[in-house]
Amino acid sequence: MTAEQTGTPDNTAVRTALWRALHLEADAPPHVVKDEVGLRLAAPDDGWRERPDMDPRTTRGFRAAIVARARFVEDLVAEQADRGVTQYVILGAGLDTFAQREPELASRLHVFEVDKPGTQAWKRRRLAELGYGIPDRLHLVPVDFESGESWPERLAAAGFDPGRPAVVVSTGVSMYLTKDTTTATLREIAGLAPGSTLAMTFMLPTELVDASDRPGLAASAAGARASGTPFISFYAPQDLLELACQVGFRDARHISGGALAERYFAGRADGLRPSTGEDLLLATT
Repeated sequence: MTAEQTGTPDNTAVRTALWRALHLEADAPPHVVKDEVGLRLAAPDDGWRERPDMDPRTTRGFRAAIVARARFVEDLVAEQADRGVTQYVILGAGLDTFAQREPELASRLHVFEVDKPGTQAWKRRRLAELGYGIPDRLHLVPVDFESGESWPERLAAAGFDPGRPAVVVSTGVSMYLTKDTTTATLREIAGLAPGSTLAMTFMLPTELVDASDRPGLAASAAGARASGTPFISFYAPQDLLELACQVGFRDARHISGGALAERYFAGRADGLRPSTGEDLLLATT
């Protein structure tokens, strides 16, 4: 049975949450993101730290990349909130914990977490069990993508105002989608109110990944296949920039993993750096 059929988040969402937690446990300060809430939500078995995909030594680059993209997104959200943007949409939210970890910033926003119905029902239950609840400005938006349900329609029904600017974020999702689906999603986001911003991660083709990181990427891809969620789409940065402009974004920029490394990991005594392979598209309407 799939994670959706059992009403639990998929393995990739749980793994991401556990890597964020491992950053706090295994890496020295300063911590790029401090997230213990995801670990509480996931509530893994006691032996989770001994899993091969959690080995503190072999997963250093992966978990650094995960926390780098999370920090970039949250810095972007804070910047846009200071400019008066009041809507934040997370596509494929999984075990995102922004609303619980950053209550002051979240109180200035309407946060819309979009994910599959089973995942959303599970998360709603776990937030209640842990005492967080669902504040009025947090909206869990269940969307059955497989049935062709329209996420913009579900978003509007949950209170999203398409006439007002928003920050829309999609991290760790595009590699699992067909290029046609990603194009359609980009076109829908490009049609949002002027002043809206998209941050979306994407996987690079193998030939654009640093040679030292290719074995790790291959292992990650193999793990994704084994768990039933294979990587199916890869993008050269220029191709994605051209696509963003074609579908109607006013401006599009490529943010490399190297740029995030310089921004958040420069000068560390422990040499912690994000692995290469996943970059960001930053686009505005």
